[in-house]
Amino acid sequence: MRRRGNMILEAALWIPILTLLLVGMVQFGKITYTYYSLKKTLYSAARLLSVQQGVNFCDEADASIAAAKNFAVTGTTDGSADPHIAGFSADMIQIQMECYDADSGGLGDCNTSACDSVAGPPRPDFIVVSIPDGYPMQPRIPFLLLDPIPLRPSVRVPYGGA
Repeated sequence: MRRRGNMILEAALWIPILTLLLVGMVQFGKITYTYYSLKKTLYSAARLLSVQQGVNFCDEADASIAAAKNFAVTGTTDGSADPHIAGFSADMIQIQMECYDADSGGLGDCNTSACDSVAGPPRPDFIVVSIPDGYPMQPRIPFLLLDPIPLRPSVRVPYGGA
């Protein structure tokens, strides 16, 4: 009774499966960490905007909005440093304002038709910063070709500016 080859045969069968499981767990960790990092950067942009005075949310080219987007991506308001996350740019970030609607008792988009009026838009109650198109995260698992996963974090912060 020779059983010496059984252990080698079983190891040859299980090692690829265990390797795929291990690599999959590492990739899951990378995706989770990237999502957390993106959410943290969006939160920093939202907090920076929430304390600014005189922000024109009707104009995407407003200096305060551009500075907040640059701060989220690079950590500097002028965007002079390298991005914290590879492939992440200020163009991916969307900033919206939300207002409390007393009639419905919930949150909704602020009335942006007032942007063209003399009084200007209403003061938002919340600022929502998101990545609507998603940040593409490509999992790398040997022998498996997977589609990129679009990470779409979003944060809502109360607006305290004027």
